[in-house]
Amino acid sequence: MIIKKNVMIPMRDGVHIAADIYLPEGTEKVPALLALSPYGKELQAEVLTLPPQARPSPLWNGAIEAGDIHAVVEHGYAHIIADVRGTGGSEGEMVGNYNSGGHGDGKDIYDIVEWMAEQDWCDGNIGMIGISYFASVQILGAAERPPHLKAIFVNGGHFDLYELCYHGGIMWLMPRASREGRGGDSGNAFNNVASKSSRVYSAEKMKEITEERLKDPDIAHWSDFVHLLHYQDRHELWMDYLLNPLDGPFWKEKSAIEVAHQVDIPVYFQAKWGRGWNVEGTIECFKRVQGVKKLDIQQLPPMLERPFHENHDEMFRWYDYWLKGIDNGIMDEPTVQFSVEGSFEFRKENEWPLRNIEHKDFYLRPRHKVSTKPEPLSSEYAHPDGFYQAPLTVTTKSESLKWKSDAFREATEFTGTGALHIFAEIDTEDTNFIAKLFDVAPDGKRNLMTTGYLKASHRQLDEAKSKRGEPWQPHTEAVPVPPGEILEYAIRLYPFSYLIKSGHQIELELSCNESIDEAEAKLLPPDSYHLPSGRATTHKIYRDKDHPSRLILPVVLND
Repeated sequence: MIIKKNVMIPMRDGVHIAADIYLPEGTEKVPALLALSPYGKELQAEVLTLPPQARPSPLWNGAIEAGDIHAVVEHGYAHIIADVRGTGGSEGEMVGNYNSGGHGDGKDIYDIVEWMAEQDWCDGNIGMIGISYFASVQILGAAERPPHLKAIFVNGGHFDLYELCYHGGIMWLMPRASREGRGGDSGNAFNNVASKSSRVYSAEKMKEITEERLKDPDIAHWSDFVHLLHYQDRHELWMDYLLNPLDGPFWKEKSAIEVAHQVDIPVYFQAKWGRGWNVEGTIECFKRVQGVKKLDIQQLPPMLERPFHENHDEMFRWYDYWLKGIDNGIMDEPTVQFSVEGSFEFRKENEWPLRNIEHKDFYLRPRHKVSTKPEPLSSEYAHPDGFYQAPLTVTTKSESLKWKSDAFREATEFTGTGALHIFAEIDTEDTNFIAKLFDVAPDGKRNLMTTGYLKASHRQLDEAKSKRGEPWQPHTEAVPVPPGEILEYAIRLYPFSYLIKSGHQIELELSCNESIDEAEAKLLPPDSYHLPSGRATTHKIYRDKDHPSRLILPVVLND
């Protein structure tokens, strides 16, 4: 291949973006695939020398995400890997995640694409490549509508900036990896970066917000975050998440999900059934884009090999059709395909959600049972279940409650979004509710089906958006819980597809915190757990005639 290093591409405001260009040998003009991130183009060049590493290899590096350079070039495409402004070899300043507080990655993508189209090696047909950050910015770039960006292939992107770090209002620590360089990630290759918070808020407001966050028991019991809040110039992009625990204009401005409706070129979305990873945002983004689109949701494990090369064959089919004009049949296939876990089969459909779904109730009952029939007795006789969770400063144990169904008499497929409605009483102003739904085989082995998260103070529903089996919280305010009151909490269960075989059971596990070394966590890099509650809280879960705590699950009806 022909390699051109450190090419400086001019942007509309005079800043130059650094890029490495990999070309097939020869003089023929070729279509091109652009990759853009803050992780450093030199790191992406590791694919030329480092054999693919799967977790838990110590050489697995989550930030190597621009694609297999050899494969791209051998397939007849130019591969351009660029550094986001303020990172690597690029000029300018990066402000906030995805430059949402600064110039905006989408504008730079527009300028890079149009520059590429003018080069003597490019035939003017351009797409984009890469996962995670590289995927998220594809939506931002496509929303700017550069004329020569003909199609994109979006794998494992994060499109809702709030959801990237807060699940049901509970902070998820996974984004620390790329922002700080933890847990198998190299982190960002910063040379000039600032938090969006430092530009949006005055010095007085920053001080006020910081003091408020330090008073939060969850933060106060996590010494690492206390440290970061006192030294805010150490990890600027992670600081935005620490300082902004509510959704609203701060997160929505320049968020990919908010501009997805402006995308009118062909988009192929891929994601994994991530149990809260990024499948929710992928489905929502898929619904919003306006052009030709496809959706492919695959089975676990959620972390691809690094260097990233999986799914390249499908990507090349997509780009061969849209960038090379090769009719390979990809557009004759159904719009949506997804893995039905527990069955080792893929379902092919033309829509999401499926039409033949019925949301059915599965009630929590005494003796830790799950039943399709509600409890007939009041709480005077069907006393509540409960558990006490001390902060992890004084214990290492995460307490939980479990309810299990009888064995299913016939195979049952669940596909879609679900909900857990619980009636709970706590003795503090706030807590976490973490729900995990398992498939339990006759030998007792458990497989995680889906998860749901809700911070009790975020319980307010978006009534206009919510419907049966699909509750939505706006997460725009935190309302303390009146201690001692029984309140209903509607917890959204992330979209999933799972076949419960005959003889298997479903089991719901409810906790306030989660184990950091459980089997599911080991599929992800370290720190991929949620910030534990810092309150010592007693939880009482009522599931009686007057308090019908229940799962609402999407059952696929037989055709």
